[in-house]
Amino acid sequence: MVKIPVKTSIPQSDPPRSPRETLPTMYDLPSENPEEPGLDEFHLKQSNLLSKTFQPTNQDPDQVFCATDLNLYYDVTHPQWYKRPDWFGVSGVSKLYEGGELRLSYVTWQERINPLVVVELLSPSTEAEDLGRTTSAAGQPPTKWQVYEEILRVPYYIIFSRYTNQLQFFQLTGARYQEQELAVSAPQIWIPELELGLGLWEGDYESCTRCWLRWCDRSGNLILTPTERAEQAILRAENLAQKLRELGVNPDEV
Repeated sequence: MVKIPVKTSIPQSDPPRSPRETLPTMYDLPSENPEEPGLDEFHLKQSNLLSKTFQPTNQDPDQVFCATDLNLYYDVTHPQWYKRPDWFGVSGVSKLYEGGELRLSYVTWQERINPLVVVELLSPSTEAEDLGRTTSAAGQPPTKWQVYEEILRVPYYIIFSRYTNQLQFFQLTGARYQEQELAVSAPQIWIPELELGLGLWEGDYESCTRCWLRWCDRSGNLILTPTERAEQAILRAENLAQKLRELGVNPDEV
């Protein structure tokens, strides 16, 4: 990891400022690492699909945040340590940082709310760490699994393999992740705090037909993307126009 000097504190005033004011913010911490590879096309499309359909029905849309490949800072005692989940979602924080800025990174000690759900998309270079099969040396950053399970205590951890279309679901039970059995039909995974489910869907997204991970409602109905909603609206209008023509009514005159 590239070491970049960061601000660890600012001069105290009288009375002392709160820790939130004196600890590093996203403006003080690096948001990019040129040594890390970029995302491949599948990672971009799949993460984009998750973000476009992450619409909890029981939440204020302005109090829900999700991100793809964004630095997630988790330890104020080691402020330069971060993980970079393929996708994560948070409930109860402003969609924009402090109500007005796009986030450069997600700094947990500033946000005060940890992610509720993390999704990792398996790739050969990250599979072992994603599945908790690696360990960290003394004095080195903890593994991704350790951060999610022990430090951030992310309640829902989901892993999807594009190569086998295998979906794995881990839920925090006590102090450890326990793999959960998937439901036979959608939603294969249900997250009650969001009133949203996740399941596998075979279909076309952005001109690519394959198995995708998608959000759905309790009945398994897909949460539509803005493009899909627009297409449905056009189709309904065309069907209505056709019915009017069959009744001898010109839809352009209605």
